[in-house]
Amino acid sequence: MALDSAARKEIIEKFARKEGDTGSPEVQIALLTGRIVYLTEHLKINVKDHSSRLGLLKLVGQRKRLLKYLKSKNYTKYQEVIKELNIRDK
Repeated sequence: MALDSAARKEIIEKFARKEGDTGSPEVQIALLTGRIVYLTEHLKINVKDHSSRLGLLKLVGQRKRLLKYLKSKNYTKYQEVIKELNIRDK
């Protein structure tokens, strides 16, 4: 199980642009980051879980594409999001 509903709701409220916003790039990046952190911890314990590792790589790629999009559209918001989520900037 990746994120429980309470954690998802908290992340959505923190990064949403307005009430009920779940589709903005900021919210999607934050949710993906939560799942990536969870899977990273899972893979530290379960080293041979290769299917989860492939899923993790897909999530990282998806987050990378969303970050690239956000960077091109709204650079100041991009900087806020990567600072808040502790994501490295190339």
